Amino acid sequence: MKRSIAEYPLAGRRVLVRVDFNVPLDGGRVTDDTRIRAALPTIEHLIGQGCPVVLASHLGRPKGQVVEELRMAPVAARLAELLGRPVATAGDCVGPAVEAAAAALGPGEVLLLENLRFHAEETANESGFAAQLARLAEVYVNDAFGTAHRAHASTEGVTHHLPAVAGLLMTRELEMLGTLLGEPRRPFVVVLGGAKVSDKIGVIEKMLAVADAVLIGGAMCFTFFKAAGLEVGTSRFEADKLDVAAGIAAAARGSAGDFELPTEIVVAPAAEAGAPTTVVSAASMPADQMGLDIGPRAAAAFGARIAGAGTVFWNGPMGLFEIDDFAAGTRAVAEAVAASPAVTVVGGGDSVAALRRFGLEERIDHVSTGGGAAMEFVEGKALPGVEALLDRE
Repeated sequence: MKRSIAEYPLAGRRVLVRVDFNVPLDGGRVTDDTRIRAALPTIEHLIGQGCPVVLASHLGRPKGQVVEELRMAPVAARLAELLGRPVATAGDCVGPAVEAAAAALGPGEVLLLENLRFHAEETANESGFAAQLARLAEVYVNDAFGTAHRAHASTEGVTHHLPAVAGLLMTRELEMLGTLLGEPRRPFVVVLGGAKVSDKIGVIEKMLAVADAVLIGGAMCFTFFKAAGLEVGTSRFEADKLDVAAGIAAAARGSAGDFELPTEIVVAPAAEAGAPTTVVSAASMPADQMGLDIGPRAAAAFGARIAGAGTVFWNGPMGLFEIDDFAAGTRAVAEAVAASPAVTVVGGGDSVAALRRFGLEERIDHVSTGGGAAMEFVEGKALPGVEALLDRE
């Protein structure tokens, strides 16, 4: 494990914290502050230690250019409301003026830097830019798990210049996701959905080796059906991944765990609200229909597996849940995960959006703040932003 701020002498020291404040904005207002709230325990811990706190984040994809709509001022305003104290802003994230502002911070004062990605050097992990960031503080804290799979200047480069430790959010992410690869309570059930097999090949292969059951839903099940020679109608599938899907299915037959595809599908002539829907067997899909959700029997079967689990990891919706007509499968899985007595972990992205839509987020043991980072971690890949941190003594 990595050393955390709870295990490192920080009292009174100026700290640079990489946070993930990549939040949605509308008219200069933060519309979803979940990521800001997730960083509050770390920020409040540092304030309590009397640390001057310098926060750094990206926002959107400005691609190395200053984009007025992607400035951090609205984020600073919302953070100040949540902290109940002022949050200063900087006109840039590096340079003499920023260094002076950081040096002038008093104990417990907070400064939010301007959007890191206004500089192309950030994503290029340019060493000089990383050194400029490092001049703003005495210690570096990474609390941005969602960006830890990227070797950027603010996630990896800066650690070559400052002692680097994990924030409280980062620590919890590593601990909870680490249980999936370590010694999960059995049975360990993995539910994977979403559109593309290609996004989850490594995760499926890894989970077949460590889980007791891997349940597949979402549009990616049609790639497996097609690879098995079944009719998929006009459903979305990846033609260039049929061999991969066939290989995974073959490997699953030789694995200790179970590999389950939905037994029935909700089909419609188009992915549109109000389109007439029919529930059909997965083995007999009509040629002129599109699969858009798992059927009720499949949802019930998945739910029974989840109810009997000791640990559950879920990533990816079971269908086009954004449209009510095709949301029942995802809702059923979400409710089953929320009701399960198991240790429940949900990956980032659309799964989290589904939990919020159904009002179930608070009933999950751990909801990851990292979509791609969570999947790469569960796949067993080393994350540059994590590897760069000091190891726990």
